[in-house]
Amino acid sequence: MTVLPTRHRTTTVRGHEIAYREAGPAHAPVLLLLHGFPTSSHMFRDLIPLLADDYRLIAPDHLGFGRSATPSASDFDYTFAELAALTVEFTEALGLERFAVYVQDYGSPIGLRLALAHPERVTAIISQNGNAYEEGLGAEAWAPVLALIENRTPETEAPVRAIRSLDGIRWQYETGVPAAYRDRLSPDAWHHDAALMAREGQDGIQLSLIADYGSNFALYAAFQEYFRTSQVPLLAVWGEGDQVFVPAGAEAFSRDLPDAEIHLLPTGHFALETHAPRIAELIGDFLARRVPLRP
Repeated sequence: MTVLPTRHRTTTVRGHEIAYREAGPAHAPVLLLLHGFPTSSHMFRDLIPLLADDYRLIAPDHLGFGRSATPSASDFDYTFAELAALTVEFTEALGLERFAVYVQDYGSPIGLRLALAHPERVTAIISQNGNAYEEGLGAEAWAPVLALIENRTPETEAPVRAIRSLDGIRWQYETGVPAAYRDRLSPDAWHHDAALMAREGQDGIQLSLIADYGSNFALYAAFQEYFRTSQVPLLAVWGEGDQVFVPAGAEAFSRDLPDAEIHLLPTGHFALETHAPRIAELIGDFLARRVPLRP
């Protein structure tokens, strides 16, 4: 296998600079990689080289994350509807007409909103701890978020702020990862995310997004109807130890997509940190069978 280089690029959408990673042949089928909270396209750093021989991989940093622009919460309406609309415009700016989409955490409602708006563009979905069902919500992890959604006050904001602290981010990386795989976790990952989350303006950005997460719950029925009517090929590769999005969320896909392929892996929320080669293998096999390569 020839390891193709990953390029670090930017484009402008609505006057905002959007940073993205890209690798693979220019005319290969496209796999759009949509990251979650509190990370960025950095989470795909190990996966991208493993698939770049056969696919054109594009991983943007959502506005407010990573190396993309971070306008303040007073200058941009940080909602999932707006991030999804920006993602649609990003794909159009790059001329992406058809693509499979990999979604994780925040990337799931963003990617599924994109699919609702343009189902003809989405060839397949890979969900890695990317939820679309109420049963996928871990009760303990979601309790402070649900309290904030119900009533945003200084008292409900405080515990949510702790989620993006260094300790809160490290918890997301380590929780649910068996001892046998703990030494695969790089501390660089949570220190990288924590440094970006500590930047000026992030408090307003992240609280606005978390407070808006309830808008995604309101779309769960629409997401599920999309699954039933489209029968889009779907692969779920889920860290079974995740306490944010629990395995029941992965298993629920089969209710609306009987041909969904579901794999629970012995790891946590950020499954790529420990199982990137296995996930790449599953993706390659899935796409080759369900979305055959075109000349």
